[in-house]
Amino acid sequence: MINILLNGCNGRMGQNIVQCARFRNDLAIVAGLDVRPNGNAPFPVYTDTADIREKIDMIIDFSHPTALDRILGYAIEKKLPIVIATTGFSPEQKEKIEKAGAEIPVLLSANMSLGINLLLQLVKTAAKTLYGSFDIEIIEKHHNQKVDAPSGTALAIADAINSAISPNQLKYVYDRHSSNQKRTRDEIGIHAIRGGTITGEHTVLFAGNDELLEIRHTSLSRNLFAEGALKAATFLYGKEPGFYRMQDIFEE
Repeated sequence: MINILLNGCNGRMGQNIVQCARFRNDLAIVAGLDVRPNGNAPFPVYTDTADIREKIDMIIDFSHPTALDRILGYAIEKKLPIVIATTGFSPEQKEKIEKAGAEIPVLLSANMSLGINLLLQLVKTAAKTLYGSFDIEIIEKHHNQKVDAPSGTALAIADAINSAISPNQLKYVYDRHSSNQKRTRDEIGIHAIRGGTITGEHTVLFAGNDELLEIRHTSLSRNLFAEGALKAATFLYGKEPGFYRMQDIFEE
């Protein structure tokens, strides 16, 4: 049995993970960490890592970028594997997460969905084939409570495309309201839509002369992200220190 500390346990995704974990017999959420205490949780919820007394084998972080230093520091101190599914990190924070892989197993993913990680592979193939004669645009849609924009997944898609062509060859253009000029070939347009209760939708457009290719993924429930996070936790448990991605799970 893998004992998990869930950081961000009182958030929407945290609650989904708690519900999905109840049906597993190989792992259990034994403690939670959140800025908001919750007396109704089926496990102790702490606001400070110093108060945690339970035996912890693994950390899942579905919280906020401002909580990174605290939870990553705790993971390194206790030599605990950590799955990080939080989005909105700065480049400096991403670098800090990668460096932590020298001391502990770390898995970082902007999206825990199997379908999204397959989409990342598909857009790489499409980009290699079509770049030069096709313009590339990314459109992402999420609910009106999502704070970061564009989504971490949209940026991951853009990074995947960029890496497939040539590192840092393409520039990211966010929306277009501030630029009154024609589109150039070295752009990836990234657009964010917020409204209602949209769980998540990502569309990659490859627009050429007289033809249009769309690769789209639609999330119908947050449970798929919760199940993905739990799958990542079982994958990471027992691994050597290192920096891992969701793609490593499917390759294994």
